[in-house]
Order: sequence, then structure tokens, then C-alpha cells
Amino acid sequence: MTTYVARSAFSRLIAISAALSIVVSCKKAAPAEDAAAPSSVGVKSVVVTSEPFTETVGALGTVAARAGHIASLSAPAPARIARVLVSEGQRVSAGTQLVVFEQTPFIDAAHVAEAALTAAQRSYDRAKTLSDAGIIPRKDLDQATADLAKARNDVAIARRAAQLSVLRSPINGVVTQMSAVLGASADVSQPLVQIADPSQLDIVLATTPALAGRVRPGNKVHLRAGQNPAGESLGIGTVMDVGARVDSTARNVSIRATLPAAARPLRIGETIYGDIEVATRANSISIPIEALIPDGDRFKVFVVDAKNVAHARQVTVGARDQKQAEILKGISSGERIVTYGAYGLDDGSTVVLAKQ
Repeated sequence: MTTYVARSAFSRLIAISAALSIVVSCKKAAPAEDAAAPSSVGVKSVVVTSEPFTETVGALGTVAARAGHIASLSAPAPARIARVLVSEGQRVSAGTQLVVFEQTPFIDAAHVAEAALTAAQRSYDRAKTLSDAGIIPRKDLDQATADLAKARNDVAIARRAAQLSVLRSPINGVVTQMSAVLGASADVSQPLVQIADPSQLDIVLATTPALAGRVRPGNKVHLRAGQNPAGESLGIGTVMDVGARVDSTARNVSIRATLPAAARPLRIGETIYGDIEVATRANSISIPIEALIPDGDRFKVFVVDAKNVAHARQVTVGARDQKQAEILKGISSGERIVTYGAYGLDDGSTVVLAKQ
């Protein structure tokens, strides 16, 4: 009985030892599997070349009517608005009626002015006769002359006000603003209608005073619809004027540009993004912006050697735009750098270059 128990215990010990051996063997095999894992990283790359680099300044703006091709109209005198004949966005021709004011006050004012002129004319004629006869002093004739001149001026003003009691468009254009409200009172200082010629437009861009200081009349500007460089291309315009003052509210400087051959008709008030060319360097090292990797307060790139090993190298970055960055120091023409996939690399990694 004792012999059987001993043999049974010995058999279990052998089984346990075999199981432990299998576990140990599995654990020893794991590093071999890790060693078999691929160490190369797939990336895209580009060979650095020396070529012209154009530095640009980005600015946001709007389409605006050109000076001299816009008209702002208001009431000639305090009056009530009797009729509003056009609406915002409507095309009008020169002479088109826009707003009609209540006519009675203007008609009455004209009648009063004309009656005063008639009386002043009679007074002058009488004073002239008496002065020539030596009956009244010369100063009375001078006063009558001044009264007559004033009465004539008052009639001219009243007649002009009567003409302006119906606002008419002075140019062919589009109604860009309309604040006249039927039945409301209008004041002479209150602009009611604005008309602009849509065939005479400028693009007014805004940027910081520091950047505006680098822009000059004649610079080319690449214009796109919307608020960023990804918008629809509208064409290449020219800077006509750089503002000489800083806007007190927005703290920016206005830059006015023209676009004679726009890709499509522009709309007043439309948002425009512009890249203004401020400098071009003939021989410059520039790389795709995605090749730059932040490295503290500087940048680095990965340079690929002849054995497809990527080496991290710090670079000094100059100007840059949305796509390219100018490199002032750190890499040379002819070297290959990693573009796509650079963020996943360590210094000394072996890379597999994707076919271009």
C-alpha cells in the first residue's frame, strides 16, 4: 500500500515538472517572436532642392465699392417718409426714384421763399430809386441789396429741397443699404439709401500694423473666396494702397487691392482671403510644412541616409506659408527628408520609403 502511494506521488511530481518546463519554454520563446517583429517604418519623403521662395502675408477682408462709385443719400430737410420704392439688393438706373418724402412741407417752404423774394425785390427797387434821387442814405440801399441776395439764396435752397424731396439714384448701381421706413421721420444726418456700382469694386484687406509695414503698392495678392486659403480661387490682384492709419477699434491697417479679371462676379460685402507677396528669394531651401516636427522652442526634421536610416536634425525656420517652410540652416540641397510619417519616428529608425 505504501509503495503504491509513493509511486502515485512520484508520477504527479513528474507531470508538474513537465508542465513547468512547457511554461518556461513558452516564456523563452516570446522574445524570439518580438525579435521577429519588423523594425522598419513606412514613410513618404522628398529630396530637398534650392528654388525660388515667395514670402506672403495673409489677410482677411471684404469686397467694397470703389471710391467715387458709391452714393449715400439722406433727406434734404427733416421730413416724413411717404413712399419707399426700392429694396436692398435691387438694381437701379441713374434717375430711378428711391424714396419719396411728404411733399406739403417742401411745397409750402418754396412758396414762402418765393413770396419773400418778391417782397425783397420790391424793396430793393424802391430803395434804388430813392437812393438815386438822394432821398435815402446809401446804407439803406446796401441793406436792401443784401436782403434781396438772401431771398434769392433762400429760393434756390427751397427749390433744391423740393427736388430732393424725391430721392433719385445718381448712378447706375445696386442698392446696398436701405434704412428708410414708411411713415417714419427722417433727419438730414441720417443716411437712408446707399447705391454702389457693382462693376467698380475693390478688395479691402486688413492686417496688423507690423505686417502692413511690409506691404507695398504693386505687390501681387492671391485672392480666394471665404475666410481661409482653402477657398475658391478668384485670381491674382494688385495692391493699390496701404492705409496710413490704424483703425482705432479693430487695431488693424486697411490694404486696398484690385482684381480686374476675377474668376467670377464679386458681390459687395463678400468675405475674401488674400495672400500678399511681400518678398521673393531666388535660391532658397524650402520643405513641405508637414516635415517640420516641434522640438522644444525649435523644430527638427528627419534626414534619411543612404541606408534608409532616419536621423533627427534641428533646423532654423525662416518664412513659411500654408504649404512650405523656408529653412535657413540645418539641411542642404540634395538631402532626402521625411514628410508624411515623421511624427512616428525615433532618431535612428530604419524607414521604408513609399514610392512617389
